[in-house]
Amino acid sequence: MTAALGNYAIVHIVALLLTIGREAVDAEEIYAVICGEDGEESTIYPDIARLMREHADAFVSAQDPDPRVRRASIEGLGLFLDDAERAVALLRDRLAEESGAAERLLVVRTMADLALRLPAAAAPGRAWLDTLADSDKTDPDTRLAALVHRARCAPDSIDDQTVPTAIGLLRQVTPTPRPEEDKERRETEPSRPCVCEAEPEPDPNVPGRIAAAFADLERHGRVHAATTPLLTAFHTALGARIEDRTALLTEQLRSGDPGTRYDAIDMARSLIISWRGHHTGLVRLIGDCLLPDDAYTAAAAAEALGSLHTLAEPAREALAAYATAHRPDAWASPHRAVRRAHQLAVVTLARLKDERALPSLLVALDTDTDTWRALGAVGHLPQCAAELTPRLIRRLADIDPSRAWPDVSPATLASALAELGDPAAVPALTKTLQTAVQHKQGHTAEAVLKALSSFGPRAASALDVVRPLTDADDVSLRAAAAGALWELERRPETVVPLLEHLIEGPRNFDAIDLAGRIGPDAAAVLPRLRQILNEQVEQNGAAVLNNSWTLVHVASALWDIGGTGETGIVVPALLAAWKTTTPPHATSWPALTAWVRPPAPPCPSSRSPLSDSIAATRCGQAPSLSTSRSNTPAVPSWRG
Repeated sequence: MTAALGNYAIVHIVALLLTIGREAVDAEEIYAVICGEDGEESTIYPDIARLMREHADAFVSAQDPDPRVRRASIEGLGLFLDDAERAVALLRDRLAEESGAAERLLVVRTMADLALRLPAAAAPGRAWLDTLADSDKTDPDTRLAALVHRARCAPDSIDDQTVPTAIGLLRQVTPTPRPEEDKERRETEPSRPCVCEAEPEPDPNVPGRIAAAFADLERHGRVHAATTPLLTAFHTALGARIEDRTALLTEQLRSGDPGTRYDAIDMARSLIISWRGHHTGLVRLIGDCLLPDDAYTAAAAAEALGSLHTLAEPAREALAAYATAHRPDAWASPHRAVRRAHQLAVVTLARLKDERALPSLLVALDTDTDTWRALGAVGHLPQCAAELTPRLIRRLADIDPSRAWPDVSPATLASALAELGDPAAVPALTKTLQTAVQHKQGHTAEAVLKALSSFGPRAASALDVVRPLTDADDVSLRAAAAGALWELERRPETVVPLLEHLIEGPRNFDAIDLAGRIGPDAAAVLPRLRQILNEQVEQNGAAVLNNSWTLVHVASALWDIGGTGETGIVVPALLAAWKTTTPPHATSWPALTAWVRPPAPPCPSSRSPLSDSIAATRCGQAPSLSTSRSNTPAVPSWRG
């Protein structure tokens, strides 16, 4: 008992030391000096890294029968031993000594880490990886690892045969039947669901949305196949070689190993949302994972497709087949895995505006089962408003305004009703607005005002409730009320004076955008908008961007109000913002600047630099990315 306890302690102590040392080594250059809580400078990261290197021999000598201790010691060689020649020799010997696949793969990965960390280890480490990767005598697991980690260390080693070779090795590593060959076996043998499906039911006192969020966190990071870390590293090494990565993912998604298929789903999703390209085949393969007898994998596939939005179109029929394979009341199935998979498939189908999702959504609304999930989808089916709107109105009326955190918020219901666009909802929304104001629920009132705005003049009956809110104490509420007032009656002489004050306040994006929507009739605010724009761009030899989002909103409003007369100030400002905009901001650029081109051809400066930059982005080109190979690095999806 004592010996067992001692070994247990050793395992965890070594693992803890490895974790601390790894973090220190990773951070020692970035955080060479940090400021402590007492304000004094600290060199804790370099100090810990140096201490670990001084005791590197402890990892060298860790020849323990417990594989967990040996794995930690192997990784320690790559992190803490600075004698490159000795470290390379030790790792070579370790590969010969280790018989376990996990340990052998770790030795190969550690050699690559060592080659990347110590320049003196690069050449011998690369040569060793070459020998393992190119030899038919190397076992498939180790050879695949060597091929992958060689690609990490030497991207120039990647050629047209790298991925086909990796695919061949992957098939040897997982020599199980292909899905089509495995179908008959699944039909004749009892299904064996993944052990991950055995999740406890959530506490009924916890709101469904919160319970689902924690369950998602629990699922995040799970690994279902031994090859997953290796294949993840391979995709990172392949980077922008989209054709190669697509071929590899195609093999993964068609693998006979259920774990490999499962883990490939998120890898494929990541590629599709990160890089532009022809992803139809991958989307369909994700759809093929929607198997009725594997709810756990089907849920992952439906969730991935849901994150693709309209890019999930090629999987529409697979989603519909899965959603209709069960009765609509599967939305409320007592089996948690089946319930989640069905719900995710239905929601994704609804977001594709497919009416086949309607029966299950009606079950959600009628039984009050996970209604929060259904509300995120119902707005995508305006053609079904006749059946959905009355149900949402009833739920809106049933909300207790005294509850601080209702299971379904009135803001969510208001948004769904706005998306459905049925004017029958206007009286209920008006009453909800009055109730929110009475209970000083500003967030709810803003959401309802925006919902009413979406109906335009069809919501004119709410004007008597909306108009007084333009004098509310809360700035955000005033801005929302001004926006609703404009949409409901379209009288600039009433709204523009309100804007002159709102633009001066904090969080003025809504007011600025409203000025743009009003257009030329908001000319009274042009001088102030020009001033704001000038404040955002300082002319010190080169434009220095202070706040790109403010600049884009103001420039857009200036153009909508003043048209070509504002070219001289708008286009230089947008060019300055374009040069300094970060990737997340760049997502909206093509849409925000599309209006520059039609009215501005007479001005070369307004067309050439900005329009050409946007056009290059739309065509999948970017000055900073090379496109010289046939297997060209694609442009990340955030670039247009």
